[in-house]
Parts: sequence; structure tokens; C-alpha cells
Amino acid sequence: MKVILFGATGMVGQGVLRECLRDPQVEHVLAIGRSVTGQRHAKLAELQHDNFLDYTGVESKLTGFDACFFCLGVTSVGLTEERYRHLTYDITMAAATVLAKLNPQMVFVYVTGAGTDSSEQGRVMWARVKGKTENDLLKLPFKAAYMFRPAGIQPLHGIRSKTAWYQAFYALAAPLLTVLNKIAPRYMTTTEQMGRGMIAVARRGYAKPVLESEDINRL
Repeated sequence: MKVILFGATGMVGQGVLRECLRDPQVEHVLAIGRSVTGQRHAKLAELQHDNFLDYTGVESKLTGFDACFFCLGVTSVGLTEERYRHLTYDITMAAATVLAKLNPQMVFVYVTGAGTDSSEQGRVMWARVKGKTENDLLKLPFKAAYMFRPAGIQPLHGIRSKTAWYQAFYALAAPLLTVLNKIAPRYMTTTEQMGRGMIAVARRGYAKPVLESEDINRL
């Protein structure tokens, strides 16, 4: 399986990249981002790309892939709805539209979040935007598309959040998160389970397109 990975330097993306590089059935990973991961691996190639709304000049490098794991994301804290929509909806759809055209047999996996509003009508801004993003991704002509809606995510294997206050929380709460992941799989998952879940759903699919934490852990 050949995989395109967006957001490989973020917390979830780091976990997904780790599992892809460890999995013998993943033969190639192309990480696309504004900065490189700093990792060296025989299966890993990196494409630095600054304009996430335009892929015209690099389309030839985006063909022949079986799956895309889209892990880019930002917090909505402090952002207007217009800005958050640009960073969430516009950027995701620009990449997905190009990839659907170039790789119609691709499986597209998008990291969204628990509480996403599929109706697009709710009072919570980020949930509406995420809901529209999910809905429009599912309309694209991929082989299949899956929306991963984790609730809490525990970083493992030395993976760190790029957001300082998130990382401080994860460091302090690590023992509690370990317990919650065992006793409350409906509300917790890990970066390792996210990565393994994406690989699994790309290989063999799933009974429904929207997966909550419990579904991710089951995979």
C-alpha cells in the first residue's frame, strides 16, 4: 500500500507516520507539509509544499497512491469562523479534490473530532465547519472515505503535541489517560491506535463511514 500523509509533524500525524513506517504492508509514504519531519527511512519521501490550495505544479508526484491520511488540523480557539473555515474546510477540500481526480481508487481518511455536527446547523462553530467538511468529503469520487472522530487522544512513544499547553496537559495527565484508555474506550484512544486504525480501514474498509473512538479502537 502506498500512502500520502498530511500533517506528519502534528501529534496525530506523528503517530500515523510511525505506524505506517512500522507496517510491512505499507511500502511507501509521501509526507506533505510546510516543514519536513526530520526523519530518515527507506519508505519515507517528503514533499515540502507551501500553498495548500494549489497543487498544480506537483500533481505528477501525487499519482499512484492507495490511501491518504489527512491529519492536518488547528484549534478553533481565538479564530473567527471565516478563518477557521479556511484552515479547515478550504485546505482539506483543495487537497481531497485533487487526489480524487488523480487517484479514483484511493481511500481517504480524515481526522475530525468527537462532537462534529453533521447537520451543519448547530450552535458550535468548529463542529459546523467540521461537519460540512465531512459531508463534502463523502461526496467526492474516492473508492471510499472515512471520518475519524476521536474524543481524547493519548500520545505514545515519545510523541509530543506542537501546542505547548496541550503538551503540558498530556504530560501531567499521562497516568490518568492510560487508565481512561483501558476503561473508557468510547472516549479515549491513542496515537498508536489512530495509526493502526487508519491502515486497517484503508486495507479492508469498515461498516460505516464515520468512526468514533470506540470504532477506531476496535479496528
